[in-house]
Amino acid sequence: MSTHAPRAITIAVLAMGGEGGGVLADWLVDLAEHHGFAAQATSVPGVAQRTGATVYYLELFPRDAIPPGAQPVLALAPVPGELDIVIASELMEAGRALQRGLVSSDRTTFIVSTHRVYSMTERTAMGDGRVDADKLLEGARAAAAHFIAADFAAVAEQARGPIAPALFGALAAAQALPFARAQFEEAIRRGGVGVKASLEAFAAGFAAAVAPAPAQPVAPAAALGPRLAPLAQRIASGFPAAAHDTLRHAVLRLADYQDEAYAADYLELLQPLHGAGDVLLETARHLALWMSYEDAIRVADLKTRRSRFERVAGEVRLAGTQLLRINEFMHPRVEEIADILPAGLGRWLLDTAWARSTLARFTRSGRVVRTSTLGGYLQLYAIAALRPLRRRSLRYALERERMGQWLAEVQRLAITQPALALELARTQRLVKGYGDTHARGWRNFRRLLEALPGLEADAAGARRLGELARAALADETGQALDRMLASA
Repeated sequence: MSTHAPRAITIAVLAMGGEGGGVLADWLVDLAEHHGFAAQATSVPGVAQRTGATVYYLELFPRDAIPPGAQPVLALAPVPGELDIVIASELMEAGRALQRGLVSSDRTTFIVSTHRVYSMTERTAMGDGRVDADKLLEGARAAAAHFIAADFAAVAEQARGPIAPALFGALAAAQALPFARAQFEEAIRRGGVGVKASLEAFAAGFAAAVAPAPAQPVAPAAALGPRLAPLAQRIASGFPAAAHDTLRHAVLRLADYQDEAYAADYLELLQPLHGAGDVLLETARHLALWMSYEDAIRVADLKTRRSRFERVAGEVRLAGTQLLRINEFMHPRVEEIADILPAGLGRWLLDTAWARSTLARFTRSGRVVRTSTLGGYLQLYAIAALRPLRRRSLRYALERERMGQWLAEVQRLAITQPALALELARTQRLVKGYGDTHARGWRNFRRLLEALPGLEADAAGARRLGELARAALADETGQALDRMLASA
């Protein structure tokens, strides 16, 4: 006879708002209570930057182990190291579970959806602020006794159901609870809401959990159609093979952003670096991003495309009898309006106090434009229609001047100091976004260009420039960069 005292099965579900974490917890309580367990569920809502993250905690205790007349005492919150099952609805939620110590290698079955919903800190970082997903998955795998990971959001979407039943199916497949698959499915049916879609998503989640992860497909080379065939030929004949894929993707991006002539300009600007190896690759990537800078014309163009309306309709699962309303919150500043005006007019607007202050009164508050109505759509369509005039705009003139300075320095250093040229090419990542973010990035970028003569005379100049760029990206106030430049 076993001498071990019976204990509760402990489960934590970490989910974001709207993902059905509460429904998943309810199914688990129903499942347990219908099959000989006492169950208790609590939830601790959080104020997160990604629609509100909540921890649902459940304890299941076998009724046949409860002495007559007694009641089990079940905990209200998870205890680190004492979890049998942890379910994370998104990869960052898995990171939170690890950070809290909820996952242990001797006990925990860890079920993780690998898709990402980026946090505000990741989105607003000056550089690439994304958490390294591969390292996070590696840590999760090492921390758990049994690890199951898949993109259950994509699995659920393909099954045209929500993510909660897909995770419920993965839990059934894990065999971490003493219940059969059919018993899990009966809990969904007893719920009585969205049963058909939930059962389909459950089956898809079950299958994804038991099937080996498929090999990641190799991204196909960018296909340039007949319209861009001359540029494809120019890439093939004028640049090394190692750069072809990057250049083809860039040409597609820039032709979509402006036109074929604009993409041809891009190749012309890179021609002096055709034999510069890694310097060419980095410069090509960052120049393509710079030349497709965000302005009001680009934003309006993207928001009025058919593909966007189709994507939004798909995301909300629009039925044929439903109407879709899309509200866009717009808050253009005077500077952003001046950017898309002809260069002379834009400069006049910014330099003329009465004109600037008059326009500022109308732009002080944001406004909502409903692009799902004809009037709202035509407002943005009219701005997008200014694309043929972009080359005459103030923003275009400013950006081309700045790009020219940067490219001239990269080309010069590629001959004498290729390592420094490579780091200089990478510093373009400081210049991004719009509004205050763009202004801060440009200010820091300009300061690095000013420091370049001193770095050229330093044997460790390339390493030093990389450190300065990382300091600028790590601190939007610029204080970290100030300190590093002052200590030089």
